[in-house]
Amino acid sequence: MSVLWRRAVAAVGVGGAAGLLALGPTTGASAVPAVSAAGNGGDGAFRIKDPRITESSGLAASRTHKGVYWTHNDSDDGPYVYAVDSSTGRTVATVTLKGIDPRDLEAVSAGPGGEVYVGDIGDNLNGGWNEVWIYRFDEPEELRDVTVTPTRYTVRYADGPRDAESLMVHPKTGRVYIASKSQEKKGGVYAGPERLTPSGVNTFRRIARTEVWATDGAFSPDGTRLVLRGYFGGEMFRWRDGKPEALDTPVSVPVAGQGESVTFTADGRTLMCGSEGKGSTVDPLELDGELLPESVPAGEGQADGGTEGGGAASGGDEGKLSEKKVVVGGAAVAVAVVLWTLLRRIFRRRG
Repeated sequence: MSVLWRRAVAAVGVGGAAGLLALGPTTGASAVPAVSAAGNGGDGAFRIKDPRITESSGLAASRTHKGVYWTHNDSDDGPYVYAVDSSTGRTVATVTLKGIDPRDLEAVSAGPGGEVYVGDIGDNLNGGWNEVWIYRFDEPEELRDVTVTPTRYTVRYADGPRDAESLMVHPKTGRVYIASKSQEKKGGVYAGPERLTPSGVNTFRRIARTEVWATDGAFSPDGTRLVLRGYFGGEMFRWRDGKPEALDTPVSVPVAGQGESVTFTADGRTLMCGSEGKGSTVDPLELDGELLPESVPAGEGQADGGTEGGGAASGGDEGKLSEKKVVVGGAAVAVAVVLWTLLRRIFRRRG
């Protein structure tokens, strides 16, 4: 537990912090919906119905099959990756990775050529593993149960071992990035070589710091935005010349269970946010303003069919919090949002 996290817990109280993790979206006239029903072609919320998926720890929108999302369990499940149909919540394919004995699967990402990358990058010993691994396989053209032999890449960090749960593949260049968890201001975005090699070691080098206790990350389909999410909030970056530039507008991710995953919808207008737990939900969060990828005109998400209260940010001035506030769990989450903003400011002053 980091110093800043200890301060956060002290500010809201241990009970309040635990409650924030446990609370799902509230109902009733006084509560604003945590997410919008993503208009303009975005996917709606769905519940993962496969009883085998109890710790969905990563999420990636398929580039081959519309409305299908790849996910996997955390550790202790085996070498399995699941394709879930968002229209039904049912698993439509299970991919078994032959010859793999995963240690701590934490992330999944889709590459530009129809590949699926799986990150065996978790490190519960907080930097105890000298190397971690990435597995790659081609997304099957037909959705059915299949066993594949993935390409395996060995990964080390230039500045030493660290814990990570976020693996992102750029949709244009195919370059692979990892975001480590933020501990004592040591969280960062790491870039792999331009092309990973299955022989030898792939060294990932730090290119930026992060302000998020990152549990997952994803690139927008056009590659102009990178999002990192945590339990209480997220951070969006503008991607330029191979490096992230932090935007001022925060991402108000839904607070539902243990928030572990995020991906963009195929049109780039919406984030899909998942959590761990049996029968967990995947909730859409419609984007607006500077959070939108550059290929999506600003304000378009609200033009036709956008629902009130759903945007992560208003389409107005940059650097201001949305006037459409997400209210989940009443005053406790309001405290968390304020606290998150204060922590962002602390990091920026000290950076």
